[in-house]
Amino acid sequence: MITAIVITFVLFSVTGMPIAFALGMAGLIGVIVGGFPLTQMAGKVVYSIDNFPLMAIPLFILAGQLMTRGGIMARIINLAVAAVGRIRGGLAVVTVLASIAMSGVSGTAVGDATALGGALGPALSKAYGRSFGASLVASASNLGPIIPPSAGMILYAFLAPDVSIGALFMAGVIPGLLLGLATILWVLFEARRRDFPISETPFSLTHLLREFWRNWALVLMPFIVIGGIVGGVFTATEGAAIAVAYSLVVGFATRELKFADIPPALLSSAITTSIVGALIAFASQMTYLFTAEMIGTSIAEWIQSLTTSPLMFVFLVQILLILVGIPIEANASFILLVPILAPIATQYGIDPIYFGLLFVFNITLGGITPPVGAQLFVVCSIWRVSMREMMPDLMPFIIIQYGVMFVCMLFPALSTFLPKLLGY
Repeated sequence: MITAIVITFVLFSVTGMPIAFALGMAGLIGVIVGGFPLTQMAGKVVYSIDNFPLMAIPLFILAGQLMTRGGIMARIINLAVAAVGRIRGGLAVVTVLASIAMSGVSGTAVGDATALGGALGPALSKAYGRSFGASLVASASNLGPIIPPSAGMILYAFLAPDVSIGALFMAGVIPGLLLGLATILWVLFEARRRDFPISETPFSLTHLLREFWRNWALVLMPFIVIGGIVGGVFTATEGAAIAVAYSLVVGFATRELKFADIPPALLSSAITTSIVGALIAFASQMTYLFTAEMIGTSIAEWIQSLTTSPLMFVFLVQILLILVGIPIEANASFILLVPILAPIATQYGIDPIYFGLLFVFNITLGGITPPVGAQLFVVCSIWRVSMREMMPDLMPFIIIQYGVMFVCMLFPALSTFLPKLLGY
């Protein structure tokens, strides 16, 4: 049965069929070959997405859409410009800082890439060229699923019930900021090496304080949403709903958001949500079939025969996820692999928060690795540049981001310090 599932999935995938439907067809073949009732497939598909915590994902997506369409991204960029001042490659640094700020609201890499590309695309192309601008935005957008809130972390916590969403959120703060810092340092190095233009706006403390005062409500938003979730005031889904309400209030209060912006924001969020929902639904059927065939147990026994070292197990998982992240979309990877690998990590005595953070981190980085990197599709369409043209500028960002991930693997305290400090 497993052989039939894998062959079917590969055949439909290489024909260009969307991953969600390729998973669905593979699941259908598995049900038929395995002799399961066909009605069982429909039941598993519907049950997998009939879950309250998963509602947080479309709500965070909608909050990001409202902020982008309401002109709030422009305010975030103005605040970042005021903080950076007059330095070589300043616009690139502003891009990373804006992504960090946006990450505190949207929680999705694709949403951040779309917002950053739309707001900064022309300026980045003029200053650094299309290839570097596209590579920078694709890389910076990876901060979205690592710095809380994160749709990927919500999905991971849903699939690994022993992991708290609040704890996983806090685990991403230090690694996310470390990733942002590493990206900024590389940008500054490249700016000096390639003689990028110097930003025109000089630093002024008065100007920075003025911009901070104008945008204090935006700065406060992530602290309210994330603080409420971590503090147990409300659940992740309720926090996502508060983020939507907050975006509406701030957008209308600043007169940047119009009623005409709401329908397209809802439509765009619904389309993105439907894609994620289809992936979760059809991939869950595959997970059920793998469980029925005891694939998790077989993999656990095989890995344990290779090594008894927890660190070596984590290293092998990271290599596996890198290979999986190249051809398979992120959400499908979560659904297929978390139910298998998370219990094995527990058998090795590995901290579930540490393992979950590394899992999310690794799968997120798959978004900028060809040929199925979601962010790459976004920036290629915005900049009208091919992946092949981007590779010379993109490859250093990929190496740096995977380097930061392996640093987090070697030093678990980077991901566990804050959760433990807050009592998780």
